[in-house]
Amino acid sequence: MRAYFVPILAGGNLPDRLFACIGAFVGIALTGLISALLVHPAGAWLWIVAPMGASAVLVFAVPASPLAQPWPVVGGNVISAMVGVTVAKLVPIPSLAAGLAVALAILAMSLTRSLHPPGGAAALTAVVGGPAVTSAGYLFPLLPIGLNAVILAGIGLAFHRWSGHSYPHRPVPVAGYVVPPLSGLPHPEDIDLALEELGETFDVSREDLDLLFRRVEYHAAQRRGGAKTA
Repeated sequence: MRAYFVPILAGGNLPDRLFACIGAFVGIALTGLISALLVHPAGAWLWIVAPMGASAVLVFAVPASPLAQPWPVVGGNVISAMVGVTVAKLVPIPSLAAGLAVALAILAMSLTRSLHPPGGAAALTAVVGGPAVTSAGYLFPLLPIGLNAVILAGIGLAFHRWSGHSYPHRPVPVAGYVVPPLSGLPHPEDIDLALEELGETFDVSREDLDLLFRRVEYHAAQRRGGAKTA
């Protein structure tokens, strides 16, 4: 039974999770506050939407994820909301419109390299969000979706300067070690071929996999050298 409560995210530790909690608190609170100050006084517009909660989980808990980068956060949410508004206007059956909005949002995000899971929620909100969303029409993807997403991504950029994470994420070699020769390591093209053969989408970039393999080889070489010395 205990195995079900073991964290499934590799590399995560308690300090990182606490940082993520602090980041999410600051990110959502400031996003809501700034958006309310800019939007709410002008009328009965929504000032923050539920998909931002899911975006905050990605931005602050897994900032290395390709799905959590600034462009997917902003583009994925805005594009999906536009898809949702369009579908809501064209399809009168709510259940059909809901499914079609999410499906087309996935397609649109995939084509624009902005795949972001909360985008599905943004598309769905555009269909089932009620009178406030319906009355906003094509303004909804900009206010509050676009405004929320830009503020949240900006806070993520600032926060991770403090947390020590690379955001926007770039594979950063660990300081103090020399990259080992490529003799025992897979070529980046081999990684691409292996990923294609597996037919799965992993929440990690090819560059991060390459860096991971290099680091594994480094520690294996260190262990072999230590064994010889012993």
